[in-house]
Amino acid sequence: MGIKTDLSTKIGSLSLQNPVLTASGTFGYNTEYENFMDLEKIGAIVTKGITLKPGQGNPQPRIKEVCGGLINSIGLENIGIHEFIDKKMPLLLEKKLPFIVNVAGESLREYKEIAKICQNNEIRAIELNLSCPNVEKGCLEFGRDDETLYRLVCGVREVFSGTVIVKLGTNISFPERIVSAVQKAGADAISAINTVKAMHVSINPGYKGFKYIKGGMSGRCIKPIALNFIYEARQHTDLPIIGMGGINNPYDVLEFLAVGADALQVGTGNFTQPDLSEKIIDELVAFMETNGYRSIKELTDSIRQRK
Repeated sequence: MGIKTDLSTKIGSLSLQNPVLTASGTFGYNTEYENFMDLEKIGAIVTKGITLKPGQGNPQPRIKEVCGGLINSIGLENIGIHEFIDKKMPLLLEKKLPFIVNVAGESLREYKEIAKICQNNEIRAIELNLSCPNVEKGCLEFGRDDETLYRLVCGVREVFSGTVIVKLGTNISFPERIVSAVQKAGADAISAINTVKAMHVSINPGYKGFKYIKGGMSGRCIKPIALNFIYEARQHTDLPIIGMGGINNPYDVLEFLAVGADALQVGTGNFTQPDLSEKIIDELVAFMETNGYRSIKELTDSIRQRK
């Protein structure tokens, strides 16, 4: 009988059975995907972005498929933290599904207030959305400046004792300052990358004017950008990094592990392959067993040595 493959991963105080998570905004609030896959197999569900009060999001049109990916301008449409706790969280707890609450705000005070609500309701982990490019205020502007980011994370850390993950994007000038500020402020991990600012243009019939949609681009087309960002971030922090951006198979996982990621989030791929996360886990286990890796740490240590 062979040795069981150990995929267990730790992010802050959060112990996960494997390093494959689902990305915020692509997997709903709790069990929306249970008809397509075994939810108990994944490392954790990262909830849809949640704000202090319910949000209607941006007007239509707000989604456009592009070559190799998707541009979305949803604008954080959500039910708000109180309704999430009252109506969505009980099912997660009932089914004992590990989850991370993605939170967003328009001010430092709002982030701190949401974090305090999460603390009071015994939520174990939050992901601070500080890089969403498709809202008019909040999020992205806080993740651009290292001093503002430092104050925000410090404020959250004052009221929340669980695992704090800071979600970063590439729309910043000095990533090394941002990454260092995140660690100095007391965060437990970084997740990257968020969607990339993008635009799609449609020329009207008869070449009379044009229409456009601006928002955040995700999918396979951003994977090289994500890999580069994570590689550079790893040079400036020893915090766990949760990588994302175009992950569609176990070989993508290997690439992210190689450049410095410790865990992964599957995002846009969920829309076309609803069971993608489960498939990646199964195929990753098969790859490790075939190649003699007994743990995800052993695999990571090995692949990072290869030049």
